[in-house]
Amino acid sequence: MVEKAVNAAFDEYFMRMALREAEKAAADGEVPAGCVVVEEPDDPDAIPAAARILGRAHNQTEMLSDATAHAEMLALSSAFAARGNWRLVRTRLYVTKEPCPMCAGAIVLARVGTVVWGVDDPKRGGGTVFDIFNHPGINHHPAIVRGVLESPCRDVLVSFFRSRRAGNGSAPTFNNTTED
Repeated sequence: MVEKAVNAAFDEYFMRMALREAEKAAADGEVPAGCVVVEEPDDPDAIPAAARILGRAHNQTEMLSDATAHAEMLALSSAFAARGNWRLVRTRLYVTKEPCPMCAGAIVLARVGTVVWGVDDPKRGGGTVFDIFNHPGINHHPAIVRGVLESPCRDVLVSFFRSRRAGNGSAPTFNNTTED
C-alpha cells in the first residue's frame, strides 16, 4: 500500500502523544510502549487538532495479567468501539516501538491504513524481522513510516531497562515529550 503523505508535524504530534502513553506504562512498571490511532486526514497539510483520535493506550500486560494487553491491541479495541466497526480503513496508528508479530497481525486484520513507529525492534519486529506487513499471502498491506521521533522513543526504552537492570524499583522519569 502506498503511504498517504501527511506533514511531519502531524506525525510528530501524535507520536508525542504515544510517547506520553509509553511514559505512563513505564511509571506503572510496564514495558514502555504507547499507541494512538487517529483517522487519516483528507488534507496532507492537516493540523493535528483536526484529526479524530479513535483510541490510545499503553502496555498493561503486568497490570492485567494478560500477554495480549499490548498498547496496540488496547488502542485498536478502543478504535473499534469508537468507529463501531472492526475495519479501520483510512486510519493511522502511531506506536513508539515497532509492533510485535501479534500486534502486526491485528493491525493487518483491522485494515489500518498507515502504521507509524518510532524505533525498530530488531529481535521481535513484526515488520522488520517477520515482514508481516508485506507478506504476499495477506490481503492488506498498510503503509509503513519508521523512525518518527526515534531518539525519544529509544530513550524511554533504554531508560526503563537500564533502571530495571540496576535494580532500581522506581520508575524512570522522562523529559522527552511536550504537552499538547
